[in-house]
Amino acid sequence: MAPDDPERDRLSRRVARFASVGAGLSGAAVAMGSNALRGGGDLEARNARALKEALGRLKGPLMKVAQMATTVPDLLPPEFAVELAELQMSAPSMGPAFVRRRMSAELGADWAAKFASFDLAPAAAASLGQVHRARSLDGQDLAVKLQYPEMQSAVESDLAQMRALMALGRRIFGAIDTREIAAEITERIREELDYAREAKAMDLYRAFFAAREDIVAPAALPALSTGRLITMTWLEGRGLTSFETADQAVRDRIARLLFEAWWTPLIRIGVIHGDPHLGNYSLAGEAERLNLLDFGCIRIFPASFVDGVVRLYRALIEDDFEAQTEAYRSWGFAGLTPPLVEALNIWARFIYGPLLEDRVRTVADGVRPAAYGRREAFQLKQALDQLGPVTVPREFVFMERAAIGLGAAFLRLGAAMNWRRLFEASLADFSAQALAERQSAALAAAGL
Repeated sequence: MAPDDPERDRLSRRVARFASVGAGLSGAAVAMGSNALRGGGDLEARNARALKEALGRLKGPLMKVAQMATTVPDLLPPEFAVELAELQMSAPSMGPAFVRRRMSAELGADWAAKFASFDLAPAAAASLGQVHRARSLDGQDLAVKLQYPEMQSAVESDLAQMRALMALGRRIFGAIDTREIAAEITERIREELDYAREAKAMDLYRAFFAAREDIVAPAALPALSTGRLITMTWLEGRGLTSFETADQAVRDRIARLLFEAWWTPLIRIGVIHGDPHLGNYSLAGEAERLNLLDFGCIRIFPASFVDGVVRLYRALIEDDFEAQTEAYRSWGFAGLTPPLVEALNIWARFIYGPLLEDRVRTVADGVRPAAYGRREAFQLKQALDQLGPVTVPREFVFMERAAIGLGAAFLRLGAAMNWRRLFEASLADFSAQALAERQSAALAAAGL
């Protein structure tokens, strides 16, 4: 290779990243070893903090995988789930010199002249990038999402290390073939690095909710955006946690907006937001408007999969075992035996549970948010342990993850709704063929 060969540069960065990730995990391991020597009743909590600190310093895809792991019930010990969940809300930010270099790399040396103002201190920092407030030359408030450097190289290195993190979940993975899970996570994380794709997904959601004033998405500004930078309109609002003590009617209104923002695009155009943690939303005023803020993890499903989602819902209501089996088959589950279907129904009745009863209720009566889904995950694990390895279809991974995240948000809000009637409203005139036609038109319009 020539001295300035970009392929060699990428390889060297990848090797360096692999070493830094290994060092970070090794540092966590050393801390855990020290904790073991010290002993004490809070050993798990101290180990969890050590891992969180190591991943927080590393940033990037491995931290994103850690975030994903926190949304799978019973995958991690409770202490680890609590500590790693904090990674979803914030991460150490990069300083002004870094921001100037990155902005110059994306928009040119005269980048500052393209804004009336630009705050070098980030308004938010996360695993793959950080967000800055700015103002356009015509006075419009903007949000500028800037990707950290070398993330493309970091992806390939960190995903190679993903099994080290997944080893924390051996208690559940013993009965599940994780190859499809790993492949799905890999593809979705790579998509999250493509900010041009995220801008198109933003346009997709903005168009989908264009007729509503209570659910909105920002507008991307293509002239100030690149594959690693998105400039969009700023949506003013407060985080969902600010409303946890609001009146019941307010919390119920928020839950309804969240439900419609998640379920309706799935049923109408086969698209979900695969990362519905609280930091991806804000609320304007007294929760009159839900702002959708992040579109990096948008999962597009074939119409046949969504049709299976609806068919399983109806089969569970009607207690039709054969229809349940066919629905799982349409999702991609293979080797379906009656015992396996019964095992899968443990989880399905949990996920669909709020939709199966025609009454006002919480999503899980009497369950704390941190414990949401843990009992059912344990029961499912016990059942699958007796049935041998089960291959989970790729489409199921983010569907389940998103449903769990959404349900946990409903529990934090203490929302009590008739979820079945909300869901039935989204099913008006549903058919797989109509969905496929709408999806094709919507994706084409957004350029996806």
